Amino acid sequence: MGKQSYRVCFCFRRWFHVGVSEPPEAIESLFNQYSENGIMTVDHLHRFLVEVQKERNPKKEDAQAIIDSMDDQLNLKHPHSSDQRKGLNLEAFFKYLLSEKNSPLCPSRGVHQDMKAPLSHYFIYTGHNSYLTGNQLNSKCSAGPIKDALKSGLRGIELDLWPSSKKKDGVEVCHGGTLTAPVDLTTCLETIKKYAFDASEYPVVITFEDHLPPNLQDKVAELVTGIFDKKDLLTADSDGSECLTEFPSPESLKGKIIISTKPPEDKAKDKENELPKSTSCHVNFPPFMKMFNHTWKRVCGRKAKHQEYPRPSASSSADEAEWGEEVPNLKGIIKTTNGSTNDKDYSDEEGSTNADGDSEKTQQNVVEAPKYRHLISMHAGKPKGGLKEWLKVEVDRVRRLSLSELQLERAVTKKYGQDIVRFTQSNVLRVYPKGLRIDSSNYNPLIAWSHGAQMVAFNMQGYGRPLWLMHGMFRANGGCGYVKKPEFLLEKTGLYRDLFDPEVNLPVKTTLKVTLYSGEGWDKEFHHTYFDACSPPDFYAKVGIAGVPGDTSSMTNQTEPIKDSWVPAWNKEFKFQLTVPELALLRIEIHERDDILQKDDFGGQTCLPVSELRQGIRAVPLHDRKGNEYKNVKLLMSFELI
Repeated sequence: MGKQSYRVCFCFRRWFHVGVSEPPEAIESLFNQYSENGIMTVDHLHRFLVEVQKERNPKKEDAQAIIDSMDDQLNLKHPHSSDQRKGLNLEAFFKYLLSEKNSPLCPSRGVHQDMKAPLSHYFIYTGHNSYLTGNQLNSKCSAGPIKDALKSGLRGIELDLWPSSKKKDGVEVCHGGTLTAPVDLTTCLETIKKYAFDASEYPVVITFEDHLPPNLQDKVAELVTGIFDKKDLLTADSDGSECLTEFPSPESLKGKIIISTKPPEDKAKDKENELPKSTSCHVNFPPFMKMFNHTWKRVCGRKAKHQEYPRPSASSSADEAEWGEEVPNLKGIIKTTNGSTNDKDYSDEEGSTNADGDSEKTQQNVVEAPKYRHLISMHAGKPKGGLKEWLKVEVDRVRRLSLSELQLERAVTKKYGQDIVRFTQSNVLRVYPKGLRIDSSNYNPLIAWSHGAQMVAFNMQGYGRPLWLMHGMFRANGGCGYVKKPEFLLEKTGLYRDLFDPEVNLPVKTTLKVTLYSGEGWDKEFHHTYFDACSPPDFYAKVGIAGVPGDTSSMTNQTEPIKDSWVPAWNKEFKFQLTVPELALLRIEIHERDDILQKDDFGGQTCLPVSELRQGIRAVPLHDRKGNEYKNVKLLMSFELI
């Protein structure tokens, strides 16, 4: 056990012993129950795996493999065993519980859900403005974020296409009406080709927000077909028809690229009506600029080093500065939306263009681009009229619809919730952030998921609680980027009568009991004065549930801070009653209490899908703000469904 010194009042130093992680009393008691003379043999460990860990059909060979893997962790031989089989002492058993092999999600399961249903039956890991490195106003456009997203398992990439007189191909990718520096479309497409299937073999959907005249649309088609092999693309006639009547399955689309946007109209106009080739993504958007005038000045005035992702302003609470805004649930949204008189959505995708990327001028004066039309396999578009028309289900075709988060919230509050569920049973709904999220923040994805929306598009370059929920959802199903929707979102009749309604109070289906024993590893990740210059950290934990409104719990469930310790032992139990566990996410945050500055420092977070939690005692790795897993920081927890 070492010592650490902390400076006090410039002249003095305080010394603290650095504690080591020790088995909590409950773990020691379990070991004594499943061991003999201080040794846990193969038979003991096998019984522990069955009775405590609730493993599915474990074999004694599995128990032996665990013991063999702990050879470097103080293995001992049973002193009274005739065949001298190896076993685990308390220290080795504790190390096993904290090892990667004992994770809360089973790593060996991989992709285990049925992948042969239509694409509309899955939640799809989707990004918004995937080329941006930071905020929505003046950050750099790059292929780097696309690479990072694909390598993390993202399956939905969005590219905004604009004419350019400066680019060799006449097309650039950028966020229109802003100071974002553009990137070549060719660079983005080549990056997608290179990294599309590094993390997952299932299809990648490229959504084009298209601001191009027809001649450049066909140029885009030439670029796409030149970069991707024909066998890699799902084109409009791949199944013998131009418009799909049912989406293919992820299984049948392994290794495929799907292009989704609104196809050109089936009528030609005079070419003099085409948009000028010199049109750029940085002109003709005065309403957009006026709308964000105040925020524009604030963000653009920041130093360059803050461009990548501006932190919240000084007026934000200290908690939000570290953690991002708390995730609102649907009940809170209903209260604010119903009383709102100024709820216009100034969205970048709904202002000068429709949600599927076609400018008003282009829609009125369009020349059919046959090559481009042939490329589009997932048709997008909004029929004329309001929500009722948008959500109509057509018998002979399927399509993609885009709604902003505000449009979705209004649809739900105006009692269109079940229409959305019905629409998403066969069609694809994409939801994207409202235009006022210029800091690249995000919204509550559970509102969209609980109504069946497949493509919940997020700004992946930031951090904060909503993004952590997104990460948590797509840790399911082996992290392949596709998660099968619960059956109740797909059935037209059944347990939930007509169609599922997440706002309806339902009976409790199960109770999740969570016990938080202890944590370790911060001293290996951080300098000893990182959290507090005068003493070791005071860690405490918050635990909650995100799900349908009836299941969502605030993060007020917390432990007491453990003073001056790098290895806190909380031994705290929490219980959560769940009506829809299929959509529930377990949220865990570690805070470091700073009484002097009256704020909490960030100590780690994770979010886990309840439907895939392994019961028993597990080692839960924590992640940083951006969702990257720490090498050493983990919690010892137990999970039980009762």
